[in-house]
Amino acid sequence: MTRSEDQGPAITPRTRAKARHILDHYYIGPSRDASVLEIWGYTERMTYAPGELLALRVSTTAREWDLEIGRDGATYEVMHRESGLKGVHQRTPKDCSVTGCGWEVTYEFRIPDDWREGGYLVTLRAEQDGDRVEEHHLFLLRRAPEKPAAPFVLICATGTWLAYNCWGGSNHYEGITGPEGKSFSPVVSTQRPWSRGFCKLPAGAPRAVPDTPHKPGDMVRYPYMEWAYSYGYSKKYASAGWASYERHFARWAEAEGYEFDFATQHDLEADPDLLKDYQCAVFVGHDEYWSANMRHAVDSFTEGGGRVARFAGNFLWQTRIEDQGRTQVCYKYTADLDPLVASDREHLVTSAWEVFPANWPGARTFGVNGLKGVYAGLGRCVGQGSGGFTVYRPDHWAFEGAQLGYGDQLGAGARVFGYEVDGLDYRMDDGLPFPTGLDGADLGVQILALGLATNIEPDHEIWGETLYIGNSDAVFKAESMFGVCTDETLDRSSRGNGAVIYWQRGLGEVFTASTCEWVMGLVRQDRQVEQITRNVLNRFGNCQPL
Repeated sequence: MTRSEDQGPAITPRTRAKARHILDHYYIGPSRDASVLEIWGYTERMTYAPGELLALRVSTTAREWDLEIGRDGATYEVMHRESGLKGVHQRTPKDCSVTGCGWEVTYEFRIPDDWREGGYLVTLRAEQDGDRVEEHHLFLLRRAPEKPAAPFVLICATGTWLAYNCWGGSNHYEGITGPEGKSFSPVVSTQRPWSRGFCKLPAGAPRAVPDTPHKPGDMVRYPYMEWAYSYGYSKKYASAGWASYERHFARWAEAEGYEFDFATQHDLEADPDLLKDYQCAVFVGHDEYWSANMRHAVDSFTEGGGRVARFAGNFLWQTRIEDQGRTQVCYKYTADLDPLVASDREHLVTSAWEVFPANWPGARTFGVNGLKGVYAGLGRCVGQGSGGFTVYRPDHWAFEGAQLGYGDQLGAGARVFGYEVDGLDYRMDDGLPFPTGLDGADLGVQILALGLATNIEPDHEIWGETLYIGNSDAVFKAESMFGVCTDETLDRSSRGNGAVIYWQRGLGEVFTASTCEWVMGLVRQDRQVEQITRNVLNRFGNCQPL
């Protein structure tokens, strides 16, 4: 969509008329027009503790607005309501997605000491002249310090949330920066609202992986983007955010009786010792962007005896967190422009982990690598795949009680394999996969199950069809890993895999599911996915659910 500084709080008929294709860049942001009813809000921090002051920065064109705060647990529980709050329309800089909104605090609330840890949904509502609008924000509440530590802590993938948040115009994919006003931004701000769909979604919002495999002869479809465009949600809602990923796991785990604390990757950045009080750190969903400090915190935890359960996929990009957590930096495909290139801090250049100058394969932390994935079930990328993993080691403790045999498909019914996965270099010996170690993976990693992925979306020359992925990621991988893109290196860069692995690392343990969509096995009550998740949590938390 051709961008407009006058774009309203949703995708309006006027802006829709300018659309060329749903795959073009469109975004959600402030209308900059006081005649358009809108309400948006954010908090300076993502995580709070009981007793702390929650400061909301809200901008609305309405004269009054209403507030609701609810704990988004196994059941949604309203905790606080207030009506008739005075509306203030705040100036928003055009580059707010990069530098932040800079809004003033308009509402403060002391979080009660008896509120439980969890994700808290902030609902902002306004009504004027018969028109209504509702938007959402989210904060995480940590366990009260006087309570005994929970066995588990869920670390929310806020690095990925930020990378995909398009509110105000720019993220790490597309944007309104650069000399022509159409470039992605390597710098994004935490000081802005979350785009629509990151905090709350209607039931039935499509996933990135379709419910059924692609049918030969049909035109390729991307249902989640079509839905987002039709209903005024962020194009990236299915790629990141509480609503699509962490929320599903948190609700399932609470209903199962597991005790969790909650934190963010940004908390790991600020406090490298955060994990020391927990038996198990859990990561779920789409978890693509990490800083070096975040990795060091996890590495120290695991080497010292901690357990890591990663029900997540796509461990790919190094980031830097700057300005006391207010800014995230990731140059990605343009890493040669990173200011740290050729400096004494060049190892912190924001490139893919496996390539120069980062040279720190993700397998050294989680047993698998991002560039050994990536796509499955998205568009034509393994679009006709089963949607599950092929099981190779059914007798492993992680599969106990799941009633799986060699060669069975794990999670296919729930379509858990995709939309981005992590893999590793492996060899087959007598029908079993073993890591080669050529990609940095430890030879002690046990490959429990595998699926196939690709970096090239095949073009079958269907008339009228437009591909979303194409081959750009394979070209990047070829140039990064082999120094040049030729027919041979492009072919070598086109294939990938996703691997469920177990790894005894140091004094600790790592289980990695290597897929973004594992949570859908929980949502859709896939008995085998649920059993494996319980097995991992029970072992790693030294507990049985309550």
